[in-house]
Amino acid sequence: MFKPVGAKNVDEYIALLPNVRKDAILSLDALIQETVPGLQRHFAYNMLGYGTFSYTNYKKELINWPIVAVASQKNYISVYICALEDDQYVAEKYKSELGKVSVGKSCIRFKKLEDVNMETLRKVLKIAAKQPGIIA
Repeated sequence: MFKPVGAKNVDEYIALLPNVRKDAILSLDALIQETVPGLQRHFAYNMLGYGTFSYTNYKKELINWPIVAVASQKNYISVYICALEDDQYVAEKYKSELGKVSVGKSCIRFKKLEDVNMETLRKVLKIAAKQPGIIA
């Protein structure tokens, strides 16, 4: 199983990762912490979260949502970038520069870390740290 289940914090999440995903997730974790050190790492919604912003969810509840999140899914790794530039999701805006990835609004999906253009991912992370949010 590629998706860790039952974790209650960052350390448990990482410990529950299968070996085939652990190196990639740890590399992403290091990249994010190095690129945007002001976004504090935390455990959020069974993902590694970085930073937060206030968001009103579909239940009309005000919650703190991660600006950036990383998750090991069944068929791929996801990096969620909840940020806007020029009223457009930054992941979608830079999708053609991100490499061999699939992008949907704020989600960047890929099977191998080598498929991601790290220079563009760093650029997107820096924008996210300055301009968090989603289209309501």
